Amino acid sequence: MQLDLNNLPSDTILLHQLVRDMASVVEQRAGEIERLQLIIKQLQRTQFGRRSERLDADQLALGLEDVETDQACAEAAQEPAAKPRDSKPRRKPLPDHLPREEVRIDVGAAPCTCCGGALHPIGESVSEMLDWVPAQLRVVRIRRPKYGCRTCGTVRQAPAPERPIAGGLATPALLAQVLVSKYCDHTPLYRQSQIFARHGVELDRSTLAGWVGSACWWLDALHKRLCLNVFASDHLFADDTPIPVLDPGRGRTKTGRLWVYARDQRPWGGSAPPAAVYVFAPDRKAERPAAHLAHFSGVLHVDGYAGFERLQARGNVVLAACWAHTRRYFFEFFEANGSPVAAEALRRIGELYAIEERIRGQSPAHRMAQRRALSKPLVDNLKLWLEQQRAHAPGRGKLAEAIRYALSRWHGLTRFLHDGRIELDTNPVERAIRPVALGRKNHLFAGSDGGGARWATLCSFIETAKMNDVEPYAYLHDVLQRMVDGHPINRLDELLPWNWKSAKAVKI
Repeated sequence: MQLDLNNLPSDTILLHQLVRDMASVVEQRAGEIERLQLIIKQLQRTQFGRRSERLDADQLALGLEDVETDQACAEAAQEPAAKPRDSKPRRKPLPDHLPREEVRIDVGAAPCTCCGGALHPIGESVSEMLDWVPAQLRVVRIRRPKYGCRTCGTVRQAPAPERPIAGGLATPALLAQVLVSKYCDHTPLYRQSQIFARHGVELDRSTLAGWVGSACWWLDALHKRLCLNVFASDHLFADDTPIPVLDPGRGRTKTGRLWVYARDQRPWGGSAPPAAVYVFAPDRKAERPAAHLAHFSGVLHVDGYAGFERLQARGNVVLAACWAHTRRYFFEFFEANGSPVAAEALRRIGELYAIEERIRGQSPAHRMAQRRALSKPLVDNLKLWLEQQRAHAPGRGKLAEAIRYALSRWHGLTRFLHDGRIELDTNPVERAIRPVALGRKNHLFAGSDGGGARWATLCSFIETAKMNDVEPYAYLHDVLQRMVDGHPINRLDELLPWNWKSAKAVKI
């Protein structure tokens, strides 16, 4: 807008309109300037910020390890201090299930060094140390003697045992080790190949890749049973995360998606065991979750992805929005410029989480009663306050964007006030996604869409096993062995992690 300052109009009404137009332009430009400044600060913090701001949690942990190691070296160099009599043990006792090797250190039949008299036992001191037995490769040699009949010439021999890979070398135990190393401990196959070489066995990466594919062939049917079990629930958490997939035709990678659906009823004492299923898809179209959840009915905890809205249109799916995602918008704005409005929003949302912490693990009825009494007034006041702040915030600024994000999802954000089983956020599925992010750093990419599907299958079993306090290697080893031994297809549910754990507990 250009004005001729030497020839301003004398009409009062026209001048008023001119001032209003100028104020509108100033507000728009202020919002745009604020948005651009926030982007610049975020970029500056990424490139030039403090190390703690630029490093992710895993990289920061590496730095902390060095500090703790230096501290241990310094303590080891000092004289050992006498242990106070009333001091409490600093570490947890070693698990009972670990095998014990007794080492007896005795003075024998030696006489008393003081007077030469005979010694008699009055007790003993027992302490424990944790030892490590290195992993080793071994060869299982199978002998099958042949027997012949001199009368009729018949030859008899026991049939060869079934192998997980026809003509292959790997036992179920070795397959489980390769799978857990790649998808749980995030060790790529080429590094595993190098580890095996140190043990004197040359196993090409391509050989290991073939083993992974063959193992997943055995597990595919069980993965489908796991998906059916989880999708039959009435409360789920849903999210997705990108994974790079090799695209040979274009000589680069494309972006696939892992859709993750988690079930966790532990915060309200539900009976269904915790679980997480991963499903690979080549894109993020809304039809993907619609297909995965075609038979789902109930409450779905989601983030702000608009594709989930199609599910709510069916009438049998209720979407619960995520307060953690809402909070994130205000947190980023506060980190950029220290806004007191954003700080107040964070404080108010924090009050809701403080109430949730006190009622975690209680029954749905108790949780809902506490929320209606304590959380609802806070939520009502927060909405009024956000509407007031929206009127004063620049329309195109990041603060206004954060406020609009919250108010546009208010119906979903307040679902937790009407159902004690609903959580405030999607953190259970966020935790299930975290291992995939670690895998991306180490695997770099999936070799094909099939590789993405295998990634989903193995992550489903490993994460569900961890959620049920099941050791992934022991689980996969036993499941693969049972399948090779001919486990009935109509009893696959027995091999789901929580059922497998129960059966093991009974046997023990």
